[in-house]
Amino acid sequence: MASAKGRVAGVVLAGGFSSRMGVDKAGLRLPEIVGPGTAGGQSLNGADAPDLLSAACALVRSVLPVCLVSCRADAPRPGHDCVFDALPGQGPAAGLQAALRRADEMGYAALLALSCDLPLMDAATLRRLLEAREAAPPQTLVTACRARDTGRVESLTAIYEVAALPYFDAALARGERKLGLMVPDDLRHCVDYGPEEAEPFFNCNCPDDLEQARILLAQKNARFSGKE
Repeated sequence: MASAKGRVAGVVLAGGFSSRMGVDKAGLRLPEIVGPGTAGGQSLNGADAPDLLSAACALVRSVLPVCLVSCRADAPRPGHDCVFDALPGQGPAAGLQAALRRADEMGYAALLALSCDLPLMDAATLRRLLEAREAAPPQTLVTACRARDTGRVESLTAIYEVAALPYFDAALARGERKLGLMVPDDLRHCVDYGPEEAEPFFNCNCPDDLEQARILLAQKNARFSGKE
């Protein structure tokens, strides 16, 4: 989408250790969602389905021209445009710091960040986030989704301006790793979502989450195909 605030690139965050899942989450495969606002055009299952990382990248590319992948140098993601953490072991904040630098070098003003473990995320939610960035106050450096009922801010589904880099540098230098504390509150803008809009933010951290995601995806596909 055209932006009066400068171009936005995308980055999928895939640098975690997946310790709770027990296997690399980015390589897991789930049935593709079929229906309006999704990246896929047909239902794919098993070995034919895209892995979570590829599905997330395809989704980002459906709304933005470029999609980087933030990952560790010791665990590169073949076939993707990888950006490695400048500060190993510092979590997604260091990954975003490196990705923001790359985006700046490429001439982009901001990055839409998306975690790789959100199999129900959809293009409509990402477009809403991009629209919220356009409507945000001019000093805004972070535009994020926020749960209306709990106040939880989705720092891994958010847009970070390249101008936020000095805050990332300073925070990481003092040992701060929490994304929600990288940038002062008065430079953040949140777009709220209700419980009925929470499904895209379901993330897979452990095997039980993965099974629940399979159930949710099956139900969603049944709705799209009229079998429910």
